[in-house]
Amino acid sequence: MTIYMKDTGFSADGIRYLCRLLGPRIKHRTARSHALSVEQMVCVALRFFASGAFLYSVGDAEQLNKATICRTIRSVCLAIKALADVFISFPGHRRLCDMKEEFYRIAGFPNVIGAVDCTHIRIKAPSGAHEADFVNRKSFHSINVQMVCNADCVISNVVAKWPGSVHDSRIFRASEIYQCLSQGEFSGVLLGDRGYGCQPFLLTPFTDPQEAQQAYNHAHARTRARVEMTFGLLKARFHCLHKLRVNPVRACDITVACAVLHNVACLRKERAPRVPPAMDWDNPAIFPDDDSGRLLRDQYVLNYF
Repeated sequence: MTIYMKDTGFSADGIRYLCRLLGPRIKHRTARSHALSVEQMVCVALRFFASGAFLYSVGDAEQLNKATICRTIRSVCLAIKALADVFISFPGHRRLCDMKEEFYRIAGFPNVIGAVDCTHIRIKAPSGAHEADFVNRKSFHSINVQMVCNADCVISNVVAKWPGSVHDSRIFRASEIYQCLSQGEFSGVLLGDRGYGCQPFLLTPFTDPQEAQQAYNHAHARTRARVEMTFGLLKARFHCLHKLRVNPVRACDITVACAVLHNVACLRKERAPRVPPAMDWDNPAIFPDDDSGRLLRDQYVLNYF
């Protein structure tokens, strides 16, 4: 059975690396004549992630039936997701001072350890009583996924479990990373858009900036753009994320698996895809700015801009 590696989005060396990584988790326990090899399983799953094709289209390339394709993609997806704690770590695997320096080089914004935002992953309309919860502000069904990235567009945090109707800031406030930051576990700040309330650990832009505040906003926007670039790279690399024709639970699993693969691709310096323009969601804030967050933001303007 021929494997067409060019359809997977990874180089031959990258696929061999993934086979070594995933092999112990997905290798068939029996030596049946029709069992897929580890390489075949990995390539079939990668082709689905990369192409966003219907499952039968992926199967046609390998002359496999739909049931085999479904089982293979599910098995590989869960094996990749199980490695999330290895490849997705906040604030990251490098020294904190180095990560801050890399963010600072973008536009002179100091003390940044991550950029946070949410992105909607379109799904088919789920069945059941909670179907309406998945309809977002753009009136299509989705899951709303929070991610934090570093200056190299490597994902350092992912939360994929919320329906599309849930606001970005609610997802953030319910997240583990919010609890860690609010308790002072990390030295540094995240950058977020106007949809988040300004906090001592999450700085947002000024709504109606004056002159010095405009310089702050400009540096903030250029630095925070890294998370938008990350979403663009992720969805350009894995076209399946433009619409997942699976139930919400499986959509969340696939999204986390793609985030892991994205980091693997970044760390191994796989060729980056061309990124199309992103959709602007322009979320209105639902939580007020924190007084101490506004004070810290004013101090940034006074001291750095």
